[in-house]
Amino acid sequence: MDILRKPVLTEKATLQTEKHNRYTFQCDQRANKLQIRSAIEAMYGVSILSVNTMVVVGKLKTRSTKAGMVSGRAAKYKKAVVTLKEGEVIDFYSNI
Repeated sequence: MDILRKPVLTEKATLQTEKHNRYTFQCDQRANKLQIRSAIEAMYGVSILSVNTMVVVGKLKTRSTKAGMVSGRAAKYKKAVVTLKEGEVIDFYSNI
């Protein structure tokens, strides 16, 4: 099971990083907080204070086609907000 999918790089997540040293990741839905903590510590070599998780429900999507209106839903996913210790930093752009 691949625990970490990708970092969430939205405006809100970037603001949390700058103000509170919190980083946001999209995770596997079956992963728990302990697995997420160990995966981030192993991948980035940082020490973590806390892990908060939430399941984000996908938005309702509709589009108009020849056959009429088609409605569906975007996929739901688990999001983890990780608070690092003071002075610790994760650089997402170092391995590009």
